[in-house]
Amino acid sequence: MLKPVLLTTMLAAFLSAATAAQGQDATGGQTTQAGKATLSKADREFVEEAALGGLVEVRLGQLAQQRAASPDVKSFGQRMIDDHSAVNKRLAELAQRKGVLVPKELDQKHREKVDELSKKTGAEFDRAYISEMVDDHENDIKEFEKASKEAKDADLKSFAAGTLPKLREHLALARQVHGKVKGK
Repeated sequence: MLKPVLLTTMLAAFLSAATAAQGQDATGGQTTQAGKATLSKADREFVEEAALGGLVEVRLGQLAQQRAASPDVKSFGQRMIDDHSAVNKRLAELAQRKGVLVPKELDQKHREKVDELSKKTGAEFDRAYISEMVDDHENDIKEFEKASKEAKDADLKSFAAGTLPKLREHLALARQVHGKVKGK
């Protein structure tokens, strides 16, 4: 009788250890195979949203290169491609160090945004795109400010704080370009 009890106990201990190695820590953070805590749920959600936002910025910047009439809008689009590609790379490297995968493709919501803008050309595209960029960067700044203060992970907090000046610069530039194209 002792052998089945011992076997059951060992099996339960093994399953418990395996579950802990791939599950969550006591704070809700994801854990790695070694059991080391990585990012909290809120931090992971910020990483995923920031990655998607960066991907759509690049994709819409590429669209601006193809569809914009205004040289200012085309220039802004190229700036989004360059700057957000660099930020996306830094975010992906940080996420990898933390054991989190970042999206490499747009989700449905962001694909719909790209599809909607891809139906426009010329001045109509310019107004819609740059208006979207103003709104998007206002939202990004709010989210990055929040993460720079509230993220549990110090590296993620630093990433968010370090990215804010560039996002603020983008917003100022988007508003400037918006002023030039809104009446055309």
